[in-house]
Amino acid sequence: MKQYQKTGKIAVSALKADMARHTAGKYLAAGQCPGELQAQHTWRTRPDPLAKIWAEATQLLQAAPELAAKTLYEYFLARPESGLGESHLRTFYRRVRQWRATQGPEREVFFAQAHKPGELRQLDWTYARELAVTIQGELLDHLFCHCVLPYSDWQWATRCLSESFLSLVSGLQAALGQLGKCPPQLGTDNTSAATHELAELPGRPRGYNADYLELCTHYDMTPLTIHVGCPHEHGDVESQNRHLKRRLQQHLRLRGRREFASLQAYDGFVQGVVRAANAKRQKRLAEELACMRPLPTGRLAEYREYQPVVSSQSLIRVKKHGYSVPSRLIGHTLRVELYEAELKVYLGREFLFGLPRLRGDRGALVAFRHVIAPLLRKPGAFINYRHREALYPSVVFRTAYDRLVADHGERPGVIEYLHVLQLASQTSVEKVGPVLQVQLARPGKWRASQLRDQVAPVTRPVIELASLTPSLNAYDTLLEGEVAYVR
Repeated sequence: MKQYQKTGKIAVSALKADMARHTAGKYLAAGQCPGELQAQHTWRTRPDPLAKIWAEATQLLQAAPELAAKTLYEYFLARPESGLGESHLRTFYRRVRQWRATQGPEREVFFAQAHKPGELRQLDWTYARELAVTIQGELLDHLFCHCVLPYSDWQWATRCLSESFLSLVSGLQAALGQLGKCPPQLGTDNTSAATHELAELPGRPRGYNADYLELCTHYDMTPLTIHVGCPHEHGDVESQNRHLKRRLQQHLRLRGRREFASLQAYDGFVQGVVRAANAKRQKRLAEELACMRPLPTGRLAEYREYQPVVSSQSLIRVKKHGYSVPSRLIGHTLRVELYEAELKVYLGREFLFGLPRLRGDRGALVAFRHVIAPLLRKPGAFINYRHREALYPSVVFRTAYDRLVADHGERPGVIEYLHVLQLASQTSVEKVGPVLQVQLARPGKWRASQLRDQVAPVTRPVIELASLTPSLNAYDTLLEGEVAYVR
C-alpha cells in the first residue's frame, strides 16, 4: 500500500512487495491488510481426542508440574475409557507443552556473565564412565580434572581417579604448563579438596584448606568458590564438562573402537581431541594471555611423602591401606611418594618399585610374588591367611587350588598350589594360566612339577668331552731321551 501511494501503479507496487498483481489488487480494493481480511479460525475440523482426559490431566499437572508428558500419556493410555490411542501421542505432547507455556510454573533463568580476558580460571571434575573406554579389555573407571578459561573457552583435561587434592594439583599444573601463564583468580566449587566445613559455623560458607591456600599462594592466585548447592554459579566449566564428553564420544565413534593398548595411548587421544578444540579459540586466547602473569619458577610436588616401617607381615601402611613389599625389607623404614594414581617406593634415595594406588577408605594390595617364598616355608599359614584371596591371580588359579586340595588332601594340595604360584612368579601369570586351564580339563591327578615341565622345562647341560688321540712321537722321545729319576 505504501508503494502504491508512491507510484500509483499496481504492477510496480506488487513487484516491490514480492506479491502477485491480482492479490495486490484485492488488498488495495478492500483497503485492508491480509490479517484483517482473514477470518479467525474458531471451530474444530475434527473431535478433540483429549476431551475426556484433559481436565484430569490439567489437575495432575497443577499438583505436580514436574510430571513428564510421557508419564502422563502412558498413564491415560492404560485406561481404556480414556479414549486415548497410539496415534494421539504427538497431540498430547503438544497440548502439555502449550499448557506449560501458558499456565505452568516459572522456569529457572540463567544469566550470562560478562568475563574479562585473563581474569579467571575455573576447575571442576567430571565423571567419564559413560565413555565406556577399555584398556586391554578392562573397563576404565575414571574422571577428568577439567580446567576452563571462561572468556575464551580454552580448556585442558587431565585423567584422574578421584576428586582429591593431588588430582587438583596435577590437573591445574598440567593446564598451566600448557598455557605458560597464570590468571589471577582460580574458581572451584565446594569440593573437599579445596574447602572444609567450619565447625564453629555449621551450614555457613566453608573455609579453604591449608594445602589449597598454599597452592594458590605459590601461583599468586586468589581462590574463589560458589555457594553450597549452587552449581549454576559455576556454569561455564559445568557446560564445558558436557561439551568435552560429547566431543570425546564423537571422536570415539569416528575411531570405530573404544579399546586402547595403554593408559598413555588413551591420554594421548584425549589431549589430541582437546588441542583440536582449542585450535578454534586462539584469537580470544591471545587476548587472555596478554593479561596474564608469567608462571613462577618451579612446580609444586604432586605427591605426599610418607615413611612407613615394613611390618613382620611384609606390609606397609599408607593412608589406611596396606601394601605388600618383598620380605627382605622387613624392619626397614621406606620412603613412599604417594601420587594420585600410584606409589613410588624408595629405600633411602634408591628407587625400588612402583605400586598402583588403592581407592576407597580401607583395603590391602598383596602381591603373591612378595609372599610366596615365606609361604612355601610355612605352608600351614595359607589356610587362614587374612589376604588369601589376593593369592588367586585369576579364576583359573582358584579352580586349580580347589582341584589340588580335592585330589591330594588339604596340606599336600596347598603345597602343590604354592609351587604353582611360585612358577607363576618366576615366569608370569599369562604363561601359566593357559597351561593350567588345559591341565584342569584333563582327568586324573596332577602335580605342579608336571606344569613346570610344560611351562619352563629344566634344561640339563650336556658336557662334551674332547676326543683323545695320543701322538706316538711322544713315546719315542721318552724312550730315546735320558730320564732322570728323583728319589
